[in-house]
Amino acid sequence: MNGVVVPGIDGSGPEHWQTLWEASDPGLVRFAPASWTAPDRDDWRRALRAAIVAAGPDAIVIAHSLGCLAAVDVLTAPDAPPCAGVFLVAVPDVDGPRYPDAAASFRPVRPTPIGVPAVVVASTDDEFGPFAAVAGFAADLEARLVVAGAHGHLNALSGIGHWPEGRALLEDFAAELRSAV
Repeated sequence: MNGVVVPGIDGSGPEHWQTLWEASDPGLVRFAPASWTAPDRDDWRRALRAAIVAAGPDAIVIAHSLGCLAAVDVLTAPDAPPCAGVFLVAVPDVDGPRYPDAAASFRPVRPTPIGVPAVVVASTDDEFGPFAAVAGFAADLEARLVVAGAHGHLNALSGIGHWPEGRALLEDFAAELRSAV
């Protein structure tokens, strides 16, 4: 699969599903901002735009947490680079009490129709993205919302490991994109 992996703050550690997917699929490439711990919106925007351009128009953007906001920021810009679609997992609520101060520069990112096929995967008990807020985010993007069950923030701490259910969702999405061409 041709994809750009967009983790959240601090990148995805060694036990995170994004890292595990990258290790098993050479077609997945992680974007590389300079500001992982104290995310700078402009830095992330430049790094993600460059990664999408390098991957080409058939790439799927695969984002988690703050990476979802970065993806939306880049893909809703007037000069958005072309991609096949976007797969957003565990979107944080920028107005919620658990939203990290370190990511304050992303607070202005608000969802609007994204212009490419999009899937938003949400847990019903995500402490950073309450389900109702994520459902509204998906609706504003005109994205398909997939309920993943109760798995917290869908990260390494959730204990989902390689997250085969998520990978199956991504593979199904990729197949839909290929059949639509």
